Amino acid sequence: MGSPATGTPPMISATATSFLVALALFSNHSSPFLRVHADVATSNKIVSSFSEFPYDENNHLASHILAYPATEPCNTLIAKQIENRELYHHIPIAVDGEVASALFPSLPTQVAQISDCPAVCLDRGVDYELVPYPMPEKYYDPRKNEEHSSFPQFLGSTSCGRVEIAILNYSPKNLDLYWYDEANQKEVFLYPLERMEKNTRFIHTYVGHRFRARDPDSGELIMDEVVEFTGSFGVGNHVNPHRNRDIREQVKRTMDGEWMKKSMVKRTFSPLGFDKGRLPKDLYGNMRSFYYNNRNYPHLLMEEWDSKGVYVNYWETDCNFIMIPWTPKKWWQMRLLDVVQQWAGVEIEQTDLYGMRQYTSGARLLTHVDRINTHAVSLIVNVAQGNVTAPWTVEVYDHANRLHEVVMEPGDIVYYESAKALHGRNTPLAGGFYTNLFTHYRPTGDPHWYEKENPPGTPEPIIDVGKCELVGKPDEYSVGAVKCENHAIGPHLSPKMFTAKSGEDLYNLWLSVGPSFDDTPVAVEENSFATHEEEDEEDESEEDEDDESEEDEDDEDDEEYHEEDDEEVEGHDEF
Repeated sequence: MGSPATGTPPMISATATSFLVALALFSNHSSPFLRVHADVATSNKIVSSFSEFPYDENNHLASHILAYPATEPCNTLIAKQIENRELYHHIPIAVDGEVASALFPSLPTQVAQISDCPAVCLDRGVDYELVPYPMPEKYYDPRKNEEHSSFPQFLGSTSCGRVEIAILNYSPKNLDLYWYDEANQKEVFLYPLERMEKNTRFIHTYVGHRFRARDPDSGELIMDEVVEFTGSFGVGNHVNPHRNRDIREQVKRTMDGEWMKKSMVKRTFSPLGFDKGRLPKDLYGNMRSFYYNNRNYPHLLMEEWDSKGVYVNYWETDCNFIMIPWTPKKWWQMRLLDVVQQWAGVEIEQTDLYGMRQYTSGARLLTHVDRINTHAVSLIVNVAQGNVTAPWTVEVYDHANRLHEVVMEPGDIVYYESAKALHGRNTPLAGGFYTNLFTHYRPTGDPHWYEKENPPGTPEPIIDVGKCELVGKPDEYSVGAVKCENHAIGPHLSPKMFTAKSGEDLYNLWLSVGPSFDDTPVAVEENSFATHEEEDEEDESEEDEDDESEEDEDDEDDEEYHEEDDEEVEGHDEF
């Protein structure tokens, strides 16, 4: 029996082999609309171990799966419902043993009709160790979900076969977009497909449906894609040309501006302004399958950074992007709201979700704060990383402006007060890639939250931590390399032992760890933790700075999430 907790590659059983053979048969069929019926799996064996599911060479599910109990009468009731019905390329599998226990921990003892039976659709691409943890939205739930009024409607719902895609046009000209009507063997014109991200088309459709894009003048076929999962398609790709730039003056002005902006926020939510946590397994699994399925071109595209300032060094290294359609965006944002709300200790509302952004080798992110009226409390989610040769830490400053460096692994989250707590990644990414998602919230109904004093019950900011000393190595992060008399400071204090006192300090830190220029960069003074009293004295002696950055602010999170935007999307026809 394979153990889902170990994450070790499962042995491919005879049952799994039969599923893979069946999968290959319908995957290679000339028609993308081949109906996947209950007799697709050539074996009638009941699956009792997760190792018997079909996996690809990377240990991810190789197909969408419809799982249901092998116990009677549910087995027979569901088998009758799916016989000769469209399953949208989901392989039906009856389960018992460890699989049934994990997927259906509370099997009904009395079953009068099919609505009493559980079932769940598992997404292709999910990691082996996360297969036992589907999101609640993926379950058959006729009593609470109006899309599930019958079992066939469940199969055709967003829980299963109905998906959403985003189509972006980066070809040299506007195109015409078509849905291919397989039954009548003809193309159905939908609408023009205009260029660039701002003209992205979001479409609700079904697994197996086909879309084409043509040159409106010549009729040349430019794109021909069959939908296999929720995700995005790019027609061509964006390009950010690489070139040499000396941006020191721009960065200096930008750091002065960020220092002033963070000082505009009065309110705090937590002792340090940040913390580290972990995604719930079901949510992580859903994000991972989305990422895995969309990790390569034409789904993974270059992010548009041409005129967005110097926050990301797009002119030196590629910064890629996977557009997230509205359906998974809503699922993730609302679920993460509960996670962030518990940390923030106040009722919050969603304002923004952005990503997935994939950084590549050499990437840097300037220290900054986020939009003041919408980004009160936020999350960084590390979805994936690979071939990274050194920790690429989140550099975040606490309420006393001490630098912390937080190491993240896939599935980790960092909570942060993003309009107040300065944050960035100034040290270049060492090798490989690093894929993040960003989500943001503010106190409910309060766009001026930042102007207000802390309400009663707000945790006191940790300012005085006593004497601190470096007890670990200079390249050890998130393991308590710096110890202070007040242990509440946590394990993430930077071994640099650096406290910022101005935008110039932020600029000098950037020079010391980030870019390379012909002349010698300024060194950052280490072991420079200042007491609260010393900082106050220096602040009083400094003149007010009025110089704003000339660059438009573009933080890690650049695209607003608006409920009303989805109304137009919902109004699109389904294809």
